[in-house]
Amino acid sequence: MILQDLQPKSIWKNFELINAVPRPSKKEERIIQFMIDFGKQLGLETETDSVGNVLIRKPATAGMEDRQTLVLQSHLDMVHQKNNDTVFDFETQGIQMYVDGDWVRAKGTTLGADNGLGVATIMSVLESTDLPHPAIEALFTIDEETGMTGALKLKKNWLKGTILLNLDTEDDDEIGVGCAGGIDISASRHYQLEEVASKSEAVQLVVKGLNGGHSGVDIFKGLGNANKILARLLHDLQSQVAFGLVSFDGGSLRNAIPREAKADLVCKLGQGQELVKACQKIFQEIKAEFQTVDPGLVLLTNTVNLPTQQLSTSDQSSFLSTLRIAHNGVYRMSPDIEGLVETSNNVARVLLQEGSLSIHCLTRSSVETSRDDLANVLKATFEIAGCEVVFSGGYPGWKPNMDSAILKVLVDLYPKLNGGEAAKVVAIHAGLECGILGERNPGMDMVSFGPTIKGAHSPDERASISSAQKYWEFFKEILLHIPLRT
Repeated sequence: MILQDLQPKSIWKNFELINAVPRPSKKEERIIQFMIDFGKQLGLETETDSVGNVLIRKPATAGMEDRQTLVLQSHLDMVHQKNNDTVFDFETQGIQMYVDGDWVRAKGTTLGADNGLGVATIMSVLESTDLPHPAIEALFTIDEETGMTGALKLKKNWLKGTILLNLDTEDDDEIGVGCAGGIDISASRHYQLEEVASKSEAVQLVVKGLNGGHSGVDIFKGLGNANKILARLLHDLQSQVAFGLVSFDGGSLRNAIPREAKADLVCKLGQGQELVKACQKIFQEIKAEFQTVDPGLVLLTNTVNLPTQQLSTSDQSSFLSTLRIAHNGVYRMSPDIEGLVETSNNVARVLLQEGSLSIHCLTRSSVETSRDDLANVLKATFEIAGCEVVFSGGYPGWKPNMDSAILKVLVDLYPKLNGGEAAKVVAIHAGLECGILGERNPGMDMVSFGPTIKGAHSPDERASISSAQKYWEFFKEILLHIPLRT
Protein backbone atom coordinates (compact mmCIF):
# COMPACT_ATOMS: atom_id res chain seq x y z
CA MET A 1 0.00 0.00 0.00
CA ILE A 2 1.43 3.37 -1.06
CA LEU A 3 -0.95 5.61 0.90
CA GLN A 4 -1.28 3.59 4.12
CA ASP A 5 0.38 6.19 6.36
CA LEU A 6 -1.68 9.16 5.15
CA GLN A 7 -4.49 10.78 7.13
CA PRO A 8 -7.39 10.30 7.18
CA LYS A 9 -6.50 6.63 6.88
CA SER A 10 -9.96 5.38 5.95
CA ILE A 11 -10.27 7.69 2.93
CA TRP A 12 -6.78 7.06 1.55
CA LYS A 13 -7.14 3.30 2.11
CA ASN A 14 -10.40 3.21 0.15
CA PHE A 15 -9.01 5.51 -2.53
CA GLU A 16 -6.11 3.13 -3.07
CA LEU A 17 -8.51 0.19 -3.27
CA ILE A 18 -10.67 1.73 -5.98
CA ASN A 19 -7.64 3.02 -7.88
CA ALA A 20 -6.51 -0.57 -8.22
CA VAL A 21 -9.68 -1.23 -10.24
CA PRO A 22 -9.72 0.00 -13.88
CA ARG A 23 -12.64 2.43 -14.22
CA PRO A 24 -12.53 4.54 -17.40
CA SER A 25 -15.82 6.13 -18.41
CA LYS A 26 -18.21 3.77 -20.23
CA LYS A 27 -16.16 0.78 -19.10
CA GLU A 28 -17.06 0.69 -15.42
CA GLU A 29 -18.13 -2.97 -15.16
CA ARG A 30 -15.34 -3.89 -12.74
CA ILE A 31 -15.78 -0.91 -10.43
CA ILE A 32 -19.57 -1.47 -10.41
CA GLN A 33 -19.04 -5.07 -9.29
CA PHE A 34 -16.46 -3.88 -6.76
CA MET A 35 -19.02 -1.54 -5.17
CA ILE A 36 -21.74 -4.20 -5.17
CA ASP A 37 -19.40 -6.61 -3.40
CA PHE A 38 -18.35 -3.87 -0.98
CA GLY A 39 -21.94 -3.15 0.08
CA LYS A 40 -22.92 -6.79 0.39
CA GLN A 41 -19.84 -7.68 2.40
CA LEU A 42 -20.90 -5.02 4.90
CA GLY A 43 -24.34 -6.63 5.10
CA LEU A 44 -26.00 -3.48 3.73
CA GLU A 45 -28.93 -3.26 1.34
CA THR A 46 -27.28 -2.97 -2.08
CA GLU A 47 -28.94 -2.48 -5.46
CA THR A 48 -28.11 -1.57 -9.05
CA ASP A 49 -30.32 -0.17 -11.77
CA SER A 50 -30.42 -0.95 -15.48
CA VAL A 51 -27.46 1.27 -16.42
CA GLY A 52 -25.16 0.28 -13.56
CA ASN A 53 -25.67 2.94 -10.89
CA VAL A 54 -25.15 1.44 -7.43
CA LEU A 55 -27.23 2.36 -4.36
CA ILE A 56 -26.23 1.22 -0.87
CA ARG A 57 -28.47 2.00 2.09
CA LYS A 58 -27.30 2.20 5.69
CA PRO A 59 -29.64 2.84 8.65
CA ALA A 60 -29.14 5.77 10.99
CA THR A 61 -26.93 5.30 14.01
CA ALA A 62 -28.50 5.43 17.47
CA GLY A 63 -29.87 8.88 18.27
CA MET A 64 -29.90 10.05 14.63
CA GLU A 65 -33.11 8.36 13.53
CA ASP A 66 -35.08 11.63 13.59
CA ARG A 67 -32.84 13.31 10.98
CA GLN A 68 -33.67 13.59 7.29
CA THR A 69 -32.39 10.75 5.11
CA LEU A 70 -29.15 11.85 3.48
CA VAL A 71 -28.04 11.00 -0.06
CA LEU A 72 -24.23 10.87 -0.43
CA GLN A 73 -23.34 10.93 -4.11
CA SER A 74 -20.19 10.55 -6.21
CA HIS A 75 -19.41 9.10 -9.64
CA LEU A 76 -17.43 5.91 -10.22
CA ASP A 77 -15.76 6.67 -13.55
CA MET A 78 -12.59 8.66 -14.14
CA VAL A 79 -11.07 10.58 -17.03
CA HIS A 80 -8.38 8.53 -18.75
CA GLN A 81 -5.60 10.84 -19.92
CA LYS A 82 -1.90 10.08 -20.12
CA ASN A 83 1.26 11.63 -21.45
CA ASN A 84 2.23 10.39 -24.90
CA ASP A 85 5.46 8.91 -23.58
CA THR A 86 3.67 7.02 -20.79
CA VAL A 87 2.99 3.34 -21.46
CA PHE A 88 -0.28 2.58 -19.67
CA ASP A 89 -3.53 0.73 -20.35
CA PHE A 90 -6.49 2.23 -18.47
CA GLU A 91 -8.62 -0.82 -19.22
CA THR A 92 -6.32 -3.32 -17.52
CA GLN A 93 -4.05 -1.43 -15.10
CA GLY A 94 -4.63 0.22 -11.75
CA ILE A 95 -3.42 3.79 -11.25
CA GLN A 96 0.23 4.00 -10.21
CA MET A 97 0.41 6.56 -7.40
CA TYR A 98 3.13 8.26 -5.40
CA VAL A 99 3.39 10.89 -2.67
CA ASP A 100 5.04 14.20 -3.52
CA GLY A 101 5.15 16.41 -0.43
CA ASP A 102 1.56 17.39 0.34
CA TRP A 103 0.29 15.87 -2.90
CA VAL A 104 -0.75 12.45 -4.11
CA ARG A 105 0.02 12.11 -7.83
CA ALA A 106 -0.03 9.45 -10.55
CA LYS A 107 2.86 8.41 -12.76
CA GLY A 108 2.13 10.00 -16.14
CA THR A 109 -1.66 9.60 -16.01
CA THR A 110 -4.73 11.14 -14.46
CA LEU A 111 -5.03 10.28 -10.76
CA GLY A 112 -8.77 9.64 -10.49
CA ALA A 113 -9.16 11.83 -7.40
CA ASP A 114 -12.02 13.27 -9.47
CA ASN A 115 -14.25 11.69 -8.18
CA GLY A 116 -12.46 8.82 -6.45
CA LEU A 117 -11.93 10.75 -3.24
CA GLY A 118 -15.68 11.31 -3.03
CA VAL A 119 -16.31 7.59 -3.55
CA ALA A 120 -13.69 6.74 -0.91
CA THR A 121 -15.33 9.14 1.55
CA ILE A 122 -18.73 7.49 1.15
CA MET A 123 -17.14 4.06 1.54
CA SER A 124 -15.60 5.25 4.80
CA VAL A 125 -19.04 6.20 6.14
CA LEU A 126 -20.60 2.92 5.04
CA GLU A 127 -17.95 0.78 6.73
CA SER A 128 -17.66 2.89 9.88
CA THR A 129 -18.76 1.48 13.24
CA ASP A 130 -18.27 4.59 15.39
CA LEU A 131 -19.29 7.49 13.12
CA PRO A 132 -22.68 9.07 14.01
CA HIS A 133 -24.86 9.73 10.97
CA PRO A 134 -28.49 9.82 9.81
CA ALA A 135 -29.96 7.22 7.47
CA ILE A 136 -27.72 7.09 4.41
CA GLU A 137 -28.41 6.42 0.75
CA ALA A 138 -25.01 6.07 -0.93
CA LEU A 139 -25.43 6.70 -4.65
CA PHE A 140 -22.55 5.81 -6.97
CA THR A 141 -23.28 6.93 -10.54
CA ILE A 142 -21.60 5.85 -13.76
CA ASP A 143 -20.33 7.67 -16.85
CA GLU A 144 -20.39 11.18 -15.40
CA GLU A 145 -17.35 12.29 -17.35
CA THR A 146 -18.52 11.40 -20.86
CA GLY A 147 -22.24 11.89 -20.86
CA MET A 148 -23.82 11.97 -17.37
CA THR A 149 -25.47 8.70 -18.40
CA GLY A 150 -25.88 7.41 -14.87
CA ALA A 151 -27.68 10.50 -13.61
CA LEU A 152 -29.77 10.89 -16.75
CA LYS A 153 -30.96 7.27 -16.63
CA LEU A 154 -31.21 6.87 -12.87
CA LYS A 155 -33.93 4.47 -11.81
CA LYS A 156 -37.11 6.42 -11.10
CA ASN A 157 -38.25 6.83 -7.49
CA TRP A 158 -35.09 5.09 -6.31
CA LEU A 159 -33.98 7.81 -3.92
CA LYS A 160 -35.99 8.49 -0.79
CA GLY A 161 -33.58 10.99 0.75
CA THR A 162 -34.42 14.69 0.90
CA ILE A 163 -30.89 16.13 1.22
CA LEU A 164 -28.03 15.40 -1.19
CA LEU A 165 -24.33 15.96 -0.60
CA ASN A 166 -22.43 15.80 -3.88
CA LEU A 167 -18.73 15.24 -3.17
CA ASP A 168 -17.37 16.45 -6.51
CA THR A 169 -16.08 19.98 -5.81
CA GLU A 170 -12.31 20.52 -6.07
CA ASP A 171 -11.49 23.40 -3.69
CA ASP A 172 -11.89 22.75 0.01
CA ASP A 173 -12.95 26.31 0.81
CA GLU A 174 -15.85 26.28 -1.65
CA ILE A 175 -19.47 25.17 -1.30
CA GLY A 176 -21.09 24.56 -4.67
CA VAL A 177 -24.69 25.64 -5.18
CA GLY A 178 -24.95 25.70 -8.97
CA CYS A 179 -23.35 24.43 -12.15
CA ALA A 180 -23.47 24.67 -15.93
CA GLY A 181 -25.42 22.44 -18.24
CA GLY A 182 -23.94 21.21 -21.48
CA ILE A 183 -24.42 19.73 -24.91
CA ASP A 184 -22.19 17.67 -27.23
CA ILE A 185 -21.71 18.87 -30.80
CA SER A 186 -20.40 16.47 -33.43
CA ALA A 187 -19.55 17.45 -37.00
CA SER A 188 -18.57 15.00 -39.76
CA ARG A 189 -18.05 14.77 -43.49
CA HIS A 190 -16.10 12.84 -46.10
CA TYR A 191 -13.70 14.32 -48.66
CA GLN A 192 -12.74 13.02 -52.10
CA LEU A 193 -8.97 12.65 -51.99
CA GLU A 194 -6.33 13.41 -54.60
CA GLU A 195 -3.21 11.44 -55.47
CA VAL A 196 0.07 12.69 -54.02
CA ALA A 197 2.62 13.60 -56.71
CA SER A 198 5.46 11.12 -56.96
CA LYS A 199 8.17 13.75 -56.48
CA SER A 200 7.04 14.76 -53.01
CA GLU A 201 8.14 14.43 -49.39
CA ALA A 202 6.15 14.20 -46.18
CA VAL A 203 6.50 16.05 -42.87
CA GLN A 204 4.68 15.56 -39.59
CA LEU A 205 4.02 18.49 -37.26
CA VAL A 206 3.34 17.82 -33.56
CA VAL A 207 2.10 20.47 -31.14
CA LYS A 208 2.56 19.33 -27.54
CA GLY A 209 3.61 20.38 -24.05
CA LEU A 210 0.39 22.24 -23.22
CA ASN A 211 -1.05 22.05 -19.72
CA GLY A 212 -4.52 20.98 -20.78
CA GLY A 213 -7.03 20.70 -17.96
CA HIS A 214 -10.75 20.66 -17.27
CA SER A 215 -12.75 22.14 -20.12
CA GLY A 216 -15.15 23.72 -17.63
CA VAL A 217 -13.39 24.95 -14.52
CA ASP A 218 -10.14 25.78 -16.36
CA ILE A 219 -11.63 27.37 -19.48
CA PHE A 220 -11.34 30.92 -18.11
CA LYS A 221 -7.54 30.62 -17.84
CA GLY A 222 -6.97 31.10 -21.57
CA LEU A 223 -4.97 27.88 -21.83
CA GLY A 224 -3.81 26.75 -25.23
CA ASN A 225 -5.95 24.28 -27.19
CA ALA A 226 -3.70 22.10 -29.33
CA ASN A 227 -6.34 21.70 -32.05
CA LYS A 228 -6.76 25.45 -32.40
CA ILE A 229 -3.03 26.18 -32.29
CA LEU A 230 -2.20 23.63 -34.98
CA ALA A 231 -5.11 24.81 -37.17
CA ARG A 232 -3.88 28.39 -36.86
CA LEU A 233 -0.34 27.39 -37.77
CA LEU A 234 -1.45 25.45 -40.85
CA HIS A 235 -3.92 28.14 -41.93
CA ASP A 236 -1.18 30.78 -41.86
CA LEU A 237 1.33 28.42 -43.47
CA GLN A 238 -0.82 28.10 -46.61
CA SER A 239 0.06 31.63 -47.71
CA GLN A 240 3.80 31.00 -47.37
CA VAL A 241 4.54 27.48 -48.60
CA ALA A 242 2.51 25.18 -50.84
CA PHE A 243 1.61 21.92 -49.11
CA GLY A 244 -1.04 19.24 -49.07
CA LEU A 245 -2.82 18.14 -45.91
CA VAL A 246 -2.97 14.39 -45.38
CA SER A 247 -4.24 14.00 -41.81
CA PHE A 248 -4.99 15.83 -38.58
CA ASP A 249 -5.30 14.19 -35.15
CA GLY A 250 -5.74 16.20 -31.96
CA GLY A 251 -7.29 16.02 -28.51
CA SER A 252 -9.13 13.13 -26.92
CA LEU A 253 -11.97 13.57 -24.43
CA ARG A 254 -14.67 16.20 -24.79
CA ASN A 255 -14.18 17.50 -21.24
CA ALA A 256 -10.39 17.83 -21.43
CA ILE A 257 -8.65 20.80 -23.04
CA PRO A 258 -6.50 19.27 -25.82
CA ARG A 259 -2.82 19.12 -24.96
CA GLU A 260 -1.45 17.56 -28.15
CA ALA A 261 -2.24 17.54 -31.87
CA LYS A 262 -0.42 16.37 -34.99
CA ALA A 263 -0.77 16.72 -38.75
CA ASP A 264 0.89 15.04 -41.73
CA LEU A 265 1.72 17.24 -44.74
CA VAL A 266 3.23 16.72 -48.16
CA CYS A 267 5.22 19.19 -50.24
CA LYS A 268 7.40 19.14 -53.35
CA LEU A 269 10.56 17.11 -53.05
CA GLY A 270 13.31 19.35 -51.69
CA GLN A 271 10.96 21.87 -50.07
CA GLY A 272 10.64 20.12 -46.73
CA GLN A 273 13.25 22.26 -45.00
CA GLU A 274 11.61 25.44 -46.28
CA LEU A 275 8.25 24.24 -44.96
CA VAL A 276 9.70 23.40 -41.53
CA LYS A 277 11.47 26.76 -41.34
CA ALA A 278 8.23 28.61 -42.13
CA CYS A 279 6.38 26.55 -39.53
CA GLN A 280 8.88 27.37 -36.84
CA LYS A 281 8.67 31.10 -37.58
CA ILE A 282 4.87 31.11 -37.28
CA PHE A 283 5.03 28.91 -34.20
CA GLN A 284 7.40 31.24 -32.35
CA GLU A 285 4.79 34.00 -32.57
CA ILE A 286 2.15 31.66 -31.16
CA LYS A 287 4.46 30.40 -28.43
CA ALA A 288 5.17 33.96 -27.30
CA GLU A 289 1.43 34.55 -26.82
CA PHE A 290 1.08 31.47 -24.60
CA GLN A 291 4.37 31.81 -22.72
CA THR A 292 2.71 32.78 -19.45
CA VAL A 293 -0.03 30.12 -19.30
CA ASP A 294 1.63 27.33 -21.31
CA PRO A 295 5.41 27.73 -21.10
CA GLY A 296 5.98 24.10 -22.10
CA LEU A 297 4.41 24.49 -25.56
CA VAL A 298 6.65 23.02 -28.30
CA LEU A 299 6.48 22.19 -31.99
CA LEU A 300 8.16 19.00 -33.18
CA THR A 301 8.79 18.22 -36.85
CA ASN A 302 9.46 14.73 -38.17
CA THR A 303 10.01 13.13 -41.53
CA VAL A 304 7.41 10.42 -42.24
CA ASN A 305 6.72 7.95 -45.05
CA LEU A 306 5.18 9.45 -48.15
CA PRO A 307 1.40 8.81 -48.26
CA THR A 308 -0.54 8.17 -51.44
CA GLN A 309 -3.46 10.62 -50.99
CA GLN A 310 -4.15 14.14 -49.75
CA LEU A 311 -6.99 16.64 -49.55
CA SER A 312 -7.67 18.85 -52.53
CA THR A 313 -6.54 22.47 -52.24
CA SER A 314 -10.11 23.73 -51.86
CA ASP A 315 -11.09 21.13 -49.25
CA GLN A 316 -7.89 21.77 -47.31
CA SER A 317 -8.59 25.50 -47.27
CA SER A 318 -12.19 24.93 -46.19
CA PHE A 319 -11.21 22.55 -43.39
CA LEU A 320 -8.48 24.77 -41.96
CA SER A 321 -10.63 27.92 -42.17
CA THR A 322 -13.49 26.17 -40.41
CA LEU A 323 -11.31 24.84 -37.62
CA ARG A 324 -9.67 28.20 -37.18
CA ILE A 325 -12.91 30.14 -36.80
CA ALA A 326 -14.78 27.53 -34.71
CA HIS A 327 -15.28 29.22 -31.35
CA ASN A 328 -13.17 27.87 -28.52
CA GLY A 329 -13.01 29.17 -24.95
CA VAL A 330 -15.18 31.67 -23.11
CA TYR A 331 -18.18 32.90 -25.11
CA ARG A 332 -19.91 34.95 -22.41
CA MET A 333 -19.29 35.85 -18.78
CA SER A 334 -22.21 35.84 -16.38
CA PRO A 335 -23.73 39.29 -15.90
CA ASP A 336 -25.22 38.14 -12.59
CA ILE A 337 -22.36 36.38 -10.78
CA GLU A 338 -19.00 38.15 -10.85
CA GLY A 339 -16.17 36.07 -12.26
CA LEU A 340 -18.37 33.17 -13.40
CA VAL A 341 -18.10 31.95 -16.98
CA GLU A 342 -21.64 31.70 -18.30
CA THR A 343 -21.04 30.03 -21.68
CA SER A 344 -18.03 28.36 -23.32
CA ASN A 345 -16.97 25.77 -25.87
CA ASN A 346 -14.13 23.25 -26.04
CA VAL A 347 -13.03 22.09 -29.49
CA ALA A 348 -12.12 18.80 -27.92
CA ARG A 349 -11.37 16.24 -30.62
CA VAL A 350 -10.46 16.60 -34.29
CA LEU A 351 -9.69 13.59 -36.45
CA LEU A 352 -9.07 13.72 -40.20
CA GLN A 353 -7.82 10.51 -41.76
CA GLU A 354 -8.30 8.85 -45.14
CA GLY A 355 -10.73 11.57 -46.14
CA SER A 356 -13.06 11.18 -43.14
CA LEU A 357 -13.42 14.13 -40.76
CA SER A 358 -14.95 14.21 -37.29
CA ILE A 359 -14.96 17.15 -34.89
CA HIS A 360 -16.32 16.91 -31.35
CA CYS A 361 -17.08 19.85 -29.06
CA LEU A 362 -18.57 20.30 -25.61
CA THR A 363 -20.55 23.51 -25.12
CA ARG A 364 -21.38 24.52 -21.55
CA SER A 365 -23.62 27.21 -20.08
CA SER A 366 -25.53 28.05 -16.94
CA VAL A 367 -28.17 29.64 -19.18
CA GLU A 368 -29.93 27.25 -21.54
CA THR A 369 -30.71 29.86 -24.21
CA SER A 370 -27.07 30.99 -24.28
CA ARG A 371 -25.94 27.36 -24.56
CA ASP A 372 -28.25 26.85 -27.51
CA ASP A 373 -27.06 30.10 -29.13
CA LEU A 374 -23.42 29.00 -29.09
CA ALA A 375 -24.36 25.49 -30.21
CA ASN A 376 -26.10 26.97 -33.24
CA VAL A 377 -23.15 29.26 -33.96
CA LEU A 378 -20.93 26.18 -34.11
CA LYS A 379 -23.51 24.29 -36.17
CA ALA A 380 -23.53 27.08 -38.74
CA THR A 381 -19.72 27.20 -38.75
CA PHE A 382 -19.41 23.50 -39.52
CA GLU A 383 -22.27 23.38 -42.00
CA ILE A 384 -20.59 26.06 -44.12
CA ALA A 385 -17.76 23.53 -44.55
CA GLY A 386 -20.22 20.87 -45.71
CA CYS A 387 -20.36 18.97 -42.42
CA GLU A 388 -23.30 17.11 -40.99
CA VAL A 389 -23.87 18.34 -37.44
CA VAL A 390 -25.51 16.40 -34.60
CA PHE A 391 -26.42 17.61 -31.10
CA SER A 392 -26.46 15.00 -28.33
CA GLY A 393 -26.03 14.40 -24.62
CA GLY A 394 -27.70 17.61 -23.48
CA TYR A 395 -28.08 17.97 -19.73
CA PRO A 396 -29.48 20.75 -17.50
CA GLY A 397 -27.63 23.11 -15.25
CA TRP A 398 -28.22 23.46 -11.52
CA LYS A 399 -29.87 26.71 -10.43
CA PRO A 400 -28.61 28.05 -7.07
CA ASN A 401 -30.98 28.00 -4.10
CA MET A 402 -29.60 30.51 -1.62
CA ASP A 403 -32.39 29.67 0.86
CA SER A 404 -31.25 26.03 1.13
CA ALA A 405 -31.36 24.59 4.65
CA ILE A 406 -28.35 22.32 4.10
CA LEU A 407 -26.40 25.24 2.62
CA LYS A 408 -26.99 27.17 5.86
CA VAL A 409 -25.64 24.20 7.84
CA LEU A 410 -22.39 24.16 5.85
CA VAL A 411 -21.99 27.94 5.84
CA ASP A 412 -22.43 28.06 9.63
CA LEU A 413 -20.11 25.12 10.37
CA TYR A 414 -17.19 26.01 8.09
CA PRO A 415 -15.84 29.05 10.00
CA LYS A 416 -16.16 27.23 13.33
CA LEU A 417 -13.71 24.63 12.05
CA ASN A 418 -11.42 27.02 10.15
CA GLY A 419 -10.50 29.86 12.47
CA GLY A 420 -13.43 32.07 11.56
CA GLU A 421 -12.71 32.03 7.82
CA ALA A 422 -15.91 31.92 5.76
CA ALA A 423 -16.42 29.42 2.96
CA LYS A 424 -16.97 30.66 -0.57
CA VAL A 425 -20.44 29.89 -1.88
CA VAL A 426 -20.04 29.40 -5.62
CA ALA A 427 -21.60 28.26 -8.83
CA ILE A 428 -19.12 26.57 -11.18
CA HIS A 429 -18.70 26.40 -14.92
CA ALA A 430 -18.65 22.64 -15.04
CA GLY A 431 -21.17 19.86 -15.18
CA LEU A 432 -22.23 18.35 -11.88
CA GLU A 433 -24.88 15.68 -11.64
CA CYS A 434 -26.87 17.84 -9.21
CA GLY A 435 -28.76 19.55 -12.02
CA ILE A 436 -29.99 16.25 -13.38
CA LEU A 437 -30.63 14.66 -9.99
CA GLY A 438 -32.54 17.72 -8.87
CA GLU A 439 -34.68 17.63 -11.99
CA ARG A 440 -35.46 13.95 -11.40
CA ASN A 441 -36.05 14.43 -7.66
CA PRO A 442 -37.98 17.72 -7.28
CA GLY A 443 -37.49 19.41 -3.94
CA MET A 444 -34.15 17.72 -3.18
CA ASP A 445 -31.96 20.08 -1.12
CA MET A 446 -28.42 19.91 -2.52
CA VAL A 447 -24.90 21.21 -2.04
CA SER A 448 -21.50 20.14 -3.38
CA PHE A 449 -18.11 20.22 -1.66
CA GLY A 450 -14.87 18.27 -1.55
CA PRO A 451 -11.11 18.27 -0.92
CA THR A 452 -8.67 20.29 -3.00
CA ILE A 453 -7.74 18.64 -6.31
CA LYS A 454 -5.61 20.38 -8.93
CA GLY A 455 -5.13 19.60 -12.62
CA ALA A 456 -8.23 17.40 -12.98
CA HIS A 457 -8.63 15.72 -16.38
CA SER A 458 -4.90 15.95 -17.07
CA PRO A 459 -1.81 13.89 -16.11
CA ASP A 460 -0.92 16.72 -13.74
CA GLU A 461 -3.94 15.84 -11.55
CA ARG A 462 -2.99 15.83 -7.87
CA ALA A 463 -4.83 15.67 -4.54
CA SER A 464 -3.82 17.59 -1.42
CA ILE A 465 -3.18 15.38 1.62
CA SER A 466 -3.68 18.16 4.18
CA SER A 467 -6.87 19.25 2.44
CA ALA A 468 -8.29 15.72 2.63
CA GLN A 469 -7.86 15.83 6.40
CA LYS A 470 -9.55 19.26 6.61
CA TYR A 471 -12.39 18.09 4.39
CA TRP A 472 -12.93 14.89 6.42
CA GLU A 473 -13.30 16.83 9.67
CA PHE A 474 -15.80 19.16 7.98
CA PHE A 475 -17.68 16.21 6.50
CA LYS A 476 -18.02 14.42 9.85
CA GLU A 477 -19.34 17.59 11.47
CA ILE A 478 -21.93 18.01 8.71
CA LEU A 479 -23.23 14.50 9.38
CA LEU A 480 -23.93 15.52 12.98
CA HIS A 481 -25.98 18.54 11.92
CA ILE A 482 -28.31 17.17 9.25
CA PRO A 483 -31.72 18.87 9.80
CA LEU A 484 -34.57 17.06 11.53
CA ARG A 485 -37.39 15.44 9.59
CA THR A 486 -40.30 17.79 9.03
